[in-house]
Amino acid sequence: MSKIVIYSTPICSYCTDVKKFLSDRDIAFEEKDITKDKEALVRMKNLSKQMSVPVVEIGDEFIVGYEPDKMNEVLGL
Repeated sequence: MSKIVIYSTPICSYCTDVKKFLSDRDIAFEEKDITKDKEALVRMKNLSKQMSVPVVEIGDEFIVGYEPDKMNEVLGL
């Protein structure tokens, strides 16, 4: 399975939803808090062309927002 990175902020409820979605399915992910990690913020903006969170990076795919159907599709669930 591709590495999964979630770009998030501590106050983002949709970020919490994404993490719960993955945790409930025992899918490992790395979380990048863009309020504390400026390199992650720059990477997120450069690769996804987005400023809003969450941004979910799955391999070379980017999903902006909490999109469970799209995550299922990309993850092959």
